[in-house]
Amino acid sequence: MSYQVQDFDHLLGMQGFSETLLHHHFALYHELVENRNRIAANLEGLAAQGQEDTPEYASLKRCLSWQSNDMRLHELYFENLGGQSEMNRRSCLIEKLTENFGSYKTWAEDFKTTASIPGVGWAVLCQDHSSGKLNNLWLDEHQAEIPADYKPLLVLDAWEHSYMMDFGLKRPEYLETFFKNIDWDVVDRRLIV
Repeated sequence: MSYQVQDFDHLLGMQGFSETLLHHHFALYHELVENRNRIAANLEGLAAQGQEDTPEYASLKRCLSWQSNDMRLHELYFENLGGQSEMNRRSCLIEKLTENFGSYKTWAEDFKTTASIPGVGWAVLCQDHSSGKLNNLWLDEHQAEIPADYKPLLVLDAWEHSYMMDFGLKRPEYLETFFKNIDWDVVDRRLIV
């Protein structure tokens, strides 16, 4: 199955993010979609030739997972940006954050601490499908570390390409700008109630 690049141009002009940074980030995302589609096509070609038991096929299978998750995490990240208002303090999400972390403030501090872990990766507010519990997770790699039964609710890209052009090494400033631009309606809709 071939994936189509989603259009996130509505984020241009978003407070605190330069158009140059966003254009570069969108271009990276476009490349991820193209790479994912190319890998999938190569796998189909090898399968059509009966080459599923080759090292090349195995390697491409691993790459497909990595590339697909990188693509999808970027889509989730862009989708949860562009908000113009604060979180609805009566939403199901605020209830779950309070239930799991004690308060919105405690959750936000933990999320920012998670997003500040040295290195590159992702900070993700996830919900456990089995228990409904919310957790802030750090993902070093795209295809590993996120439990199989967890649903991403809020995704923050903490790789340098997402902020260095505008913020340099000041990741805390990037995190504050990210929080000012969260589309809480999108995050709330992702919640399983």
